[in-house]
Amino acid sequence: MKPLDGVTVVSMEHAVAAPFATRQLADLGARVIKIERPRVGDFARGYDETVHGESSYFVWLNRSKESLTVDVKSPDGQAIIRELLADADVFVNNLGPGAIDRLRLDAATLAALNPRLIHATISGYGTTGDWAHRKAYDLLVQSEAGLVSITGGPDEIARAGISVADIAAGMYTYSGILTALLHRANTGRAAPVEVSLFEALAEWMGSPAYYAAYGGREPERVGAQHATIAPYGPYESADGEIVMLAVQNHREWQDFCRVVMGQPALASQPEFATNSARCEHRAELNTVIAERLGQLGTHAVVGLLDSAGVANARVNTMSDLAEHPALVSRDRWVEVDSPGGRIRALRPPATLGGIEPHMGGVPALGEHTDTILTSLGYSAATIDRLRSAGTL
Repeated sequence: MKPLDGVTVVSMEHAVAAPFATRQLADLGARVIKIERPRVGDFARGYDETVHGESSYFVWLNRSKESLTVDVKSPDGQAIIRELLADADVFVNNLGPGAIDRLRLDAATLAALNPRLIHATISGYGTTGDWAHRKAYDLLVQSEAGLVSITGGPDEIARAGISVADIAAGMYTYSGILTALLHRANTGRAAPVEVSLFEALAEWMGSPAYYAAYGGREPERVGAQHATIAPYGPYESADGEIVMLAVQNHREWQDFCRVVMGQPALASQPEFATNSARCEHRAELNTVIAERLGQLGTHAVVGLLDSAGVANARVNTMSDLAEHPALVSRDRWVEVDSPGGRIRALRPPATLGGIEPHMGGVPALGEHTDTILTSLGYSAATIDRLRSAGTL
């Protein structure tokens, strides 16, 4: 038994946020039926062709799902969707502003069809309020939430290198659905779930937001360094390699000065004695540390940091990540099917003792259409007619 065996999820999803949420549900054993546009599908299928002809985004986000192609605007398509939702447990969507209401698939309407259905909506800025009508994409939300203003270097802003607003919204939708399932089990009532990309990322911006609100100034853009902790960031060894280090507390700072720097007295110098002082004198601090570490090879730097109990890391590439010993030694990679051939996939980060995650294949567009419609009672002749009419 998987934790979500017997739970059926129908999702009108595209891109990242909703597919990320529903893939987590599929990992736990839920049956996820992904509604896609006939002949086109989820537009994330077309982002690139790097994974045996498939999109890197799509194969990451859509394993273990069933693909059903339906024109949801057609009367026949609407009938199919409602038949599915009549027996489903969860309905997820991340369509554009107002689309779900125009399709008459809003929470209130569907509650009359299936009172046990958990309705989950992902939007850009919420379904109410002054910004409900605005389209939202990850970079735009990163900008509006202030993340771009604190990412990059002093002279250049930068977006986070992954779709953090989408992923944040997807994770809150996933946990919100799990909470709603538990609530339904306890009370018999299905509570709708709503998550916006903006509010999800705004929550993640808590620390810099408090710093600005109560510190009287905006966090600085300091590249790979930490805006409010020092020393915390990249330093170059004599080999020309970058070593990341992070000093988190006063004890670590003292050990760093004694073991790594060879200057115990440095820890108590007024300009470096506290974290706030070190941040205030960051340029001087970095000069002192860079001079010392620049005399040592990478192996020696890492050895000293480890001896001092100071956390450190190297700057890996994606190729390094694929073969990282922390993944390989824990058997985190498995192979799954995709339309173009077998591919590697990571096990879900949350390991449940004694329970193997569901690691199914990535579906081809419309791969499960006939099977799903047949299970609903549609004849082969009817399916052929719907396909000829462009409904499937």
